[in-house]
Amino acid sequence: MNNTNSKQNTLLIVEDELVNLNILINYLQDQYNVLVARDGKEALTQASNLKPDLILMDVRMPKLDGFEACKILKSDRETSDIPVVFMTSLTDTEDKIKGFEVGAVDYITKPIQYKEVLARISAQIGLRNLQVILEQQKLAIEQKNKELEIQNMELNSFAQIVVNDLKKPLVRQAGFTNILKKELANKKSLNFLQEVEQSRREMVDVVDDMVLLVNIRTQEMVVEAPDMVSIVAGVRHKLTALINEFDGTVTSPPSWPIVWGYSPWITTVWEIYITNALQYGGKPPRVDLGSKIIGEQVKFWVRDNGRGFTNEQQKQLFSPMNDIVKIETTFGKGYGLKLSIVRLIIEKCGGQIGIESQVGRGSTFYFTLPAIG
Repeated sequence: MNNTNSKQNTLLIVEDELVNLNILINYLQDQYNVLVARDGKEALTQASNLKPDLILMDVRMPKLDGFEACKILKSDRETSDIPVVFMTSLTDTEDKIKGFEVGAVDYITKPIQYKEVLARISAQIGLRNLQVILEQQKLAIEQKNKELEIQNMELNSFAQIVVNDLKKPLVRQAGFTNILKKELANKKSLNFLQEVEQSRREMVDVVDDMVLLVNIRTQEMVVEAPDMVSIVAGVRHKLTALINEFDGTVTSPPSWPIVWGYSPWITTVWEIYITNALQYGGKPPRVDLGSKIIGEQVKFWVRDNGRGFTNEQQKQLFSPMNDIVKIETTFGKGYGLKLSIVRLIIEKCGGQIGIESQVGRGSTFYFTLPAIG
């Protein structure tokens, strides 16, 4: 059904007058596969069995007239989408109106003119073919969505399995490490244990990141107005050991603009940004947090006193996820998977992320969220 003038299309002519029927057949048989019915009842049988692309139907016929036949066609799920074009006398205005009321898409006036017949039929079959194509595309999209939904469910289930299968032995490993620390007095052995513990923490971090990534992709976000004061305070408290380790300082304003977001995910964004600023900032790191209302968005930022990035490096930081290994090798672990997580979170919340940086003058990593009010 790719060409409206192709004999791939089938046309059912319903006409009881033999002269008119022969004229129509001669007009149309070179363009379409032509089927014939002599009354409404025969038309119903042919339409149900052969599913023509269009029905050209006379109004006045014995046994079952065109109006009643059209009503029955439109009430049957199997034939309701077949377009019907009525043939009626030029002066029969009431017939034309009634034809549209019972479901016809067009009409052709008698005496029949070849060019008019061909033009109207061609237009309606063209629309019919487009509808079929759109329906096929709709079904294909629905099928694809179902497949993606199943894949997401499987991915989420896999993530839960990973959590159960990896986290339990990692927790046991932590317990054994603490016991050995108390038993061993040798400094070299203690150093080895510290390396083991650090490796365990990194493994836990990777597992948590993977589970978070799956949740971001599969879970519905609960839109709310996050309490940014509590969120930032909680993140700073959680990172107390890291702040002390690097002798860093983190400053933030006493209040924040109100925005739309999802508190657990926004907490993760702040934690990733502040952690990176402490680990890769200056020596010692000085981290400033802030915000600014820009139109309908609020821009939040984390500014560090680190070495800064060139324009080319800034572009690489937000590369696609398949470049994560390369990014982490070049810039550090906080700039690979974790920045990808930040981008997914903020985009799902209706915002954007970015960086403003100059070499030797530090960097400002930012994200935006929709403002309230």
